[in-house]
Amino acid sequence: MGFLAHNDLLSRFMCTINDETYLRDVVISFLLAGRDTVASGLASLFWLLAKHPNVESEIRREADRVLGKNQELTSFGEMKELHYLQAAVYESMRLYPPIQFDSKFCVDDDILPDGSLLRRGTRVTYHPYAMGRIEEIWGPDCLEFKPERWLKDDGVFSPENPFKYPVFQAGFRVCLGKEIALLELKSVALSLLRRFQIQLATRPHPTLRFSPGLTATLSGGLPVLIREREVAPA
Repeated sequence: MGFLAHNDLLSRFMCTINDETYLRDVVISFLLAGRDTVASGLASLFWLLAKHPNVESEIRREADRVLGKNQELTSFGEMKELHYLQAAVYESMRLYPPIQFDSKFCVDDDILPDGSLLRRGTRVTYHPYAMGRIEEIWGPDCLEFKPERWLKDDGVFSPENPFKYPVFQAGFRVCLGKEIALLELKSVALSLLRRFQIQLATRPHPTLRFSPGLTATLSGGLPVLIREREVAPA
């Protein structure tokens, strides 16, 4: 088959699968779970950065320090050193998760930690969008965009318990595409922020508005003005 000659991720994966029905289902999952969610995460991030230029500036300063001025990202190891960028992406998705609510069904009778009995077949829905705004979970500044909350005193990124931050789900059902989604989000954001000035084209609403649907799609999109940055001497 033609894809055997290619080295991209999808072609490599297709070479390992003999069941075409399974392959179809996985490819559909890739498209549904990995395309619109990453786009949603990027749109929310750029909206927040446009309102918080100090965060945007800190992302660029960190990149210049780790990568060097005007130098491109060359390795996954370098990406792991961009702790503030990671914190900004996590903080953006705390406030505006790409999947705002999700449901699970009980396979068998179960008891929650608070003693609630759930019968087999019960549907349980949780709401990451609301959870990211609960003061008892995130503190009195829960409505603020504050990447620093994810950093230790030495500036190193420190993740929260995934059950507190279920943007990628948690436990046995954690998102299989989590790491590649984060890599895509950070790579695109970093590339654009270092090359362009991105401003909102219209006066921003106090909060984002979304269209109905499983993925948090911005109503009307995100109109922006883009201007190429002047390249500073290395």
